[in-house]
Amino acid sequence: MDKILLNRMEFYGYHGLYPEENKLGQRFYADTELMLHLSKSAKTDEMGDSIDYGEVYECVRGVMEGTPRKLIEAVAEQISIELFQQFTQLEACTIRVTKPDPPIPGHYRSVGVELYRERK
Repeated sequence: MDKILLNRMEFYGYHGLYPEENKLGQRFYADTELMLHLSKSAKTDEMGDSIDYGEVYECVRGVMEGTPRKLIEAVAEQISIELFQQFTQLEACTIRVTKPDPPIPGHYRSVGVELYRERK
């Protein structure tokens, strides 16, 4: 299966369990792997035969900067739902949401989730 990748998109959102996270907000990163057949667009060189990367970015941004959710699992799930609704040629996707500065004591680079979803 072919893939379109959008890597390390950065957003400022208000997701989290704690009131401080919902009030102050923080940085989040999102990565998408969009699975679809790209043979037609590779031959025609026409945007209408593929998925517009800018539209994907705006779709992800709408969720990441939109309604606050407690869990990044819910954020990733909503991104997948929105992508399937907007892009009919999308067959499957992997969504990664990373929270680089969660309020967890300790030494680590980040926390995150990765979801894989297929069109039903």
